[in-house]
Amino acid sequence: MTRTPRVRSRRPRLPETQVAGQGWLLRDAKVLASVEVARGRVAKARGLLGRRSLDGAMLIQGARSVHSFNMAFELDVAFLDADMVVIRTMRLHRNRITLPVWRARSVLEAEAGAFGRWELKVGDVVEIRACEDGETIGDGPSSSPTSS
Repeated sequence: MTRTPRVRSRRPRLPETQVAGQGWLLRDAKVLASVEVARGRVAKARGLLGRRSLDGAMLIQGARSVHSFNMAFELDVAFLDADMVVIRTMRLHRNRITLPVWRARSVLEAEAGAFGRWELKVGDVVEIRACEDGETIGDGPSSSPTSS
């Protein structure tokens, strides 16, 4: 009896369900954009890899540094402290890595130019609000989203 050799792919496909949740990015109770929240190790490692663009933003909880290796686009990056206060922003060009921001507890990533459109700056307090039931996903202060 002969055995058929197993064929293994080099990179396992990661399911989209590794993203912990989707919601809204708010500042001063005003919706800035939609946001995906990556919490688990697999979701954090995958991040934005393989995407050609990003509508909205991605929050990576528990991160102090990010990279843009093999990304198809440049990023706006905001480092957030434990209270969801923006402590540093920067433009991250393709194939680069940031130095760790030790006070950061989360990193918010968006397509380059988004922070300018949203007027997001150091000192702003952001909130992540879940889409479905209004439950807060992030760790910041809570308020309900409003449309204006």
